[in-house]
Amino acid sequence: MNREYFDQPVDRLSTSSQKWEKYRDTDILPMWVADTDFMAPTEVIEALQARISHGIFGYTNTPAELNRQVIERMQQLYNWQVEADWIVWLPGLVCGLHLACRSTGASETSVATAKPVYPPFMSAPRLSDRSLITIPMQQQDNRWLIDFAALESSIDSDTELLLFCNPHNPGGTVYRREELETLAEICVRHELTVCSDEIHCDLILEPGLKHIPLASLNETIGQRTITLMAPSKTFNIAGLGCSFAIIPDATLRKQFTQVKKGIVPDVNLLGYTAALAAYTDGDRWLEEQLDYLRGNRDYLVEQINQIPGLKLNPVEATYLAWIDVSAAKLENPAHFFEQAGVGMSPGRDFGDDRFMRLNFGCPKETLEEAVTRIRRAMLNHLPGG
Repeated sequence: MNREYFDQPVDRLSTSSQKWEKYRDTDILPMWVADTDFMAPTEVIEALQARISHGIFGYTNTPAELNRQVIERMQQLYNWQVEADWIVWLPGLVCGLHLACRSTGASETSVATAKPVYPPFMSAPRLSDRSLITIPMQQQDNRWLIDFAALESSIDSDTELLLFCNPHNPGGTVYRREELETLAEICVRHELTVCSDEIHCDLILEPGLKHIPLASLNETIGQRTITLMAPSKTFNIAGLGCSFAIIPDATLRKQFTQVKKGIVPDVNLLGYTAALAAYTDGDRWLEEQLDYLRGNRDYLVEQINQIPGLKLNPVEATYLAWIDVSAAKLENPAHFFEQAGVGMSPGRDFGDDRFMRLNFGCPKETLEEAVTRIRRAMLNHLPGG
């Protein structure tokens, strides 16, 4: 495998793709929702083909080998000893956020989260009859971090849960150990449960950085944490619906699974098949994807910061760039860039309309065309352009 695997364009318009259907019959490049335009690892495709050739697609239990792969992965990557009965399989990560809200605290208690953040972090508490407390993110050395002082001052006697995102979406922050220790200390002192969305944990782009699961710090915070992970973003298999929660505390796990019962369906057999193949044989593909994404990231940061009116901080993880468009003084940034031929996610959906989120998980040629369109539109928009 080489760069050509990731360079090759794949026609997704004939596949009912959410990403591409949004702008069907227009000249707008879809660079919004968080799936990539890369073919999954060959090993995953072959495993799916072999499973399909069996011809029977009945109800399926979690393969014991898949649990073993997750346990081994947590040990090897994070020195985190996980037990099989801690793992709860889910057909998606977003439902895990909702289950966390509904399985901690009573109705009308409050849930805290930091924004800007992935939109379900803000909608899940409200849809679960909880009130929402939003904590501002702050920039420190070109990184987006939770304002820990604001978090502590916002917690009250009704606050039961913190929804945490690491790596952070949007912005791509990878939290360092000392930052996680500060967060853990606050949560333990205030007796908060934490639901930690770590779905982008395999997509660390910055050399020298390492993902650290919050629950792996020590047993005390581990017993208070619901960790959400998945192979979906890592291996571009989100449409197969396979995620999992790791919940060490038996009482918390029982509450979580009780709320899940009868409402959230089990993972389908093709989701399990793809996850097992990805975790067993996909790491070489992953390393090559990370190299490709680093190239896209470096190109995008350099180019965007040369365009007047735009600013892009370094992206430590994910394939999602968080572009500051505030200096451009655009009345409707999403519409402006769509008119320019680039469909990005509006920052207002994440809680900050000064930004746009751009998905650079695509062939380099597509990214270069997007940058050309953005540059042309901005130069025409600015005085003297």
